[in-house]
Amino acid sequence: MERDASSLILLNIGYAIHQGDWNYKHVNSPFARIYLVKEGTAKLHLPQSVQVLLPGHLYLIPPFTTHDYECDGYYTLYYIHIYESSSTERRVLEDYVFPTEVEASDLDARLVERLMAINPERQLNAYDPSDYDNSSTLMQNIRRNLLLQPAETFETQGILLQLLSRFLKQAVHIHSITDSRIWKSIRYIRKNVDKEIDVETLAKICCLSKDHFIRLFKKELKVTPVQYVNQKKIEKAQQMLFIGNYSVKDIAYALAFNNVSYFNRLFKHLVGCTPLEYKKNKHI
Repeated sequence: MERDASSLILLNIGYAIHQGDWNYKHVNSPFARIYLVKEGTAKLHLPQSVQVLLPGHLYLIPPFTTHDYECDGYYTLYYIHIYESSSTERRVLEDYVFPTEVEASDLDARLVERLMAINPERQLNAYDPSDYDNSSTLMQNIRRNLLLQPAETFETQGILLQLLSRFLKQAVHIHSITDSRIWKSIRYIRKNVDKEIDVETLAKICCLSKDHFIRLFKKELKVTPVQYVNQKKIEKAQQMLFIGNYSVKDIAYALAFNNVSYFNRLFKHLVGCTPLEYKKNKHI
């Protein structure tokens, strides 16, 4: 199977000292967070569990994961915010279910310190997600990567991949797809998410009849091709609402929805709120 390199973009890295002030609810962003806890403890409230954050451990929060922070005492940690480019057809952060916690080694700590040393201007000015989870800040941090020297770019990517690999060892692929034809259709969907995608085209790409393709796709992914396409389009819409000053109408048309009302209904069905509500609240 052909493999694509993951394109990870560093948004923020820094060291934070909290005095019972790390208490935020309903945080939800289009980027992943990695934490290395140094001192103290805090709680991370996830949709299905509560994770105690302990010193000497790494923690990963995938993109679009709604969560709360709870801290009532002295607590210090390194934080890393990572954005995975949507230009790649294979996306590690999207394709795997990761463990939340792994034990950190001495090498992990040195890698985090090195990553901060070569990216000295990536620390947050404020720790409230409502201050840094916004389109202008995200776009500014994404553009900063273009200013890195080649050596810094390669080293930054290498460290991010090494840290992510600690979680990947215990990760489970969301879809254990064995049929290369279905992978081909998924790659096409991801590459052309901004275009109108019909089942007939996908079936033709896979050299299958429409009915055979639908049965095989649902067997592999547990959803129909139409459901998968809609999910990818709405995820892209969420990203656009975060990192760009687009109107809902512009986003609908950019993702090949000719009916804005249908786009609004689909968005609310999959996300739980309307695009305007999501844009206003940034879901944080």
